[in-house]
Amino acid sequence: MSDHRSVWLATATHPAFDSLSADLDVDVAVVGAGITGLTTALLLQRNGARVAVIEAGRVGAGTTGHTTGKVSSQHGLKYHQLIQDVGEDKARIYADANQQAIGKIRELADEVGADCDFETAPSFLYTTAPDEVEDLQAEHDAAARLGLPATLTTETDLPFRVQQALRFDDQAHFHAARYTAALARTLDERGVQIVEQTRAMGIEEGKERVTVKTEHGDVRADHVVIATLLPFLDRGGFFAKARPKRAYGVAAVLRSGFLTGMHMTAGSPTRSTRPWTDGDRRGIIVVGEDHETGSEEATPARYGALEEWARSHFDVESFEYRWSAQDFIPADGMPYIGRSPRSTRTFVATGFQKWGLTNGTVAAQILAELLDGRDHPWLEAFDATRIGDPSTLTNLAKDNLKVGAHFVGDRLARLRSRSIDHLAPGEGGIVKADGHTVGAYRSADGTVHAVSVDCTHLGCTVKWNSAERSWDCPCHGSRFDCDGAVLDGPAVRPLSQVEVEIDQG
Repeated sequence: MSDHRSVWLATATHPAFDSLSADLDVDVAVVGAGITGLTTALLLQRNGARVAVIEAGRVGAGTTGHTTGKVSSQHGLKYHQLIQDVGEDKARIYADANQQAIGKIRELADEVGADCDFETAPSFLYTTAPDEVEDLQAEHDAAARLGLPATLTTETDLPFRVQQALRFDDQAHFHAARYTAALARTLDERGVQIVEQTRAMGIEEGKERVTVKTEHGDVRADHVVIATLLPFLDRGGFFAKARPKRAYGVAAVLRSGFLTGMHMTAGSPTRSTRPWTDGDRRGIIVVGEDHETGSEEATPARYGALEEWARSHFDVESFEYRWSAQDFIPADGMPYIGRSPRSTRTFVATGFQKWGLTNGTVAAQILAELLDGRDHPWLEAFDATRIGDPSTLTNLAKDNLKVGAHFVGDRLARLRSRSIDHLAPGEGGIVKADGHTVGAYRSADGTVHAVSVDCTHLGCTVKWNSAERSWDCPCHGSRFDCDGAVLDGPAVRPLSQVEVEIDQG
């Protein structure tokens, strides 16, 4: 049985930091200690700012710690569609910024002495289906026009024949958690105060200062950067501008047939691979099986599908780790970076569409310049206050119709809930207990964990995720553990625990 942990978090040691114990006063408060927040803090510190980093959990343990570890500007069938959606000028900025971010990560890794296995490698977007060749050719033409290192080929290092592949040179992969650990250690050494296990609950903007209200005290600053996966502030409306999706990953040790490049299928189902080493053992990481958060597809079978695919194509000796991750997909394909709408002192970075290592580094560079009083030439493409063209607004309307359908339909479905007494060990779901509808999980030892099923963000009905044993909100992506503690926002408050009577038969 493989270890149900991220391969990166299982093989890295992060420094530990105390929770907030007294109010702080700084120039910039950064909320979130993933790659975006830590890189932003480092660049701000370089500029002479007094910075505090506020993390709800552990440094680097969010989506950054659950990534594939690809440092790449090849983001699937991205650029042909992006030109259509936002125009060639903004698509070129996206391409330039993400390609530049590869070098920036290498530069910062050297600066902080990160032993993170940063390795240059080609990246291939490929298909084995003849009817997808045209899509790859269109993507090649778009990427080449934007100046990316793109060539078409049928030669890859995969152990099977492909119909067509789009190769990007000068890409890279690395150990994400060792990188964030080194960033955090360097920040600490340079006097940046990092606090863990301290959830930001709200932000109050004044004319001269902004206050981050946390569960343990206040952090006052001239400006705040919200570098969480999705901003927890509702006033920017980002929960309605991006859809949450989950994906799954496995790490396998191989006997032979090792890869040197990175790869991703052009069509569905997604299969994304990269080389992986663990000491003297060599293997691969396989990621895919994505679906919207809160879907009934969130089952352990997602891991099984990845393992079956890996066995069918590679000489697998063992599967060592399995994990999942979440990110948010913006309607127009562009992240939101910059000053938050209707704010003067609050800045955001979100909507990285599963490519947060480069996009988070892009965001940090933009934000550091803005907070140092300078404009950044990339900002026009990523501007967080943008509304979008008619097609973007149409996509947003469709997404929010789904939210409305969940809000109504899932409440009606509660009426059909079975009795809590029918829950088997290891099973969870929405059930009836003592005449009330609750969310319950019965652990292997028979203990029942019961919570309210109303998401504390905006009241949607949460769904049981049997792959991760969590409660996931299908409306805006908040997630909670079986006892109701917040795993992912935008929710900041836990689900209420419920006392239930269980018929022991």
